[in-house]
Amino acid sequence: MRKRIIILLTATCVFTGCSKKNDTKDIPDPVAAILTFPAQNSACTTGTVISSTQSTIVFTWNSASNADSYEIDIKNLLTGTISTQTITTNQYTATLLRDTPYSWYIVSKSSSSAVTAKSDVWKFYNAGVGTVSHPPFPADNLSPTFGQSVTGSTVNLTWTASDPDNDIAGYDVYFGTNSTPAISKSNITAQFVNGVTVTPGTTYYWKVITKDAAGNTSDSGTFQFSAK
Repeated sequence: MRKRIIILLTATCVFTGCSKKNDTKDIPDPVAAILTFPAQNSACTTGTVISSTQSTIVFTWNSASNADSYEIDIKNLLTGTISTQTITTNQYTATLLRDTPYSWYIVSKSSSSAVTAKSDVWKFYNAGVGTVSHPPFPADNLSPTFGQSVTGSTVNLTWTASDPDNDIAGYDVYFGTNSTPAISKSNITAQFVNGVTVTPGTTYYWKVITKDAAGNTSDSGTFQFSAK
């Protein structure tokens, strides 16, 4: 009888696995939010005016799947100052300087996952008093990337730029080995300069001044790369 009981127990272990049941479920990661307002490359005129220099703007985005909180990052494109806040709703009211360009993005987060998801980065211009023409947004470098080491004796400088009024007229490109580079090309309309000669073992600096039809300008800030 004892032998039969042992055999039955053994058989039960075979069919049930004789192991702790794994009830752990896969935890879904949050997905990137879809931005809605302020719109990409827009001039924002719908904020609430606080003073001649400040207004409030309500940022909105679509709720992201599997996210229970959001980090909003708002960058002043003139000063480089970044404001970061964490909220649990899909909107946020910020006090911003008027007559100033900004960029913003959302990071979706979940208390159940260490993974986060970043949205697209959008730019907008917070309109000022009686503004009828807006400066271009500062250009973003595409290549070389900041701090990149490049090989070869020449390099192609490429960038992207936009303007709330869609009236970009041209670019001045500054390039050199000094951290405040001298002008290299002026009034070009392409968003690239190809075949720029470089010397191995040298660090280079460059920037782009974007100009529009109304005479407004914006400075990209200085980018850096090295040749090896």
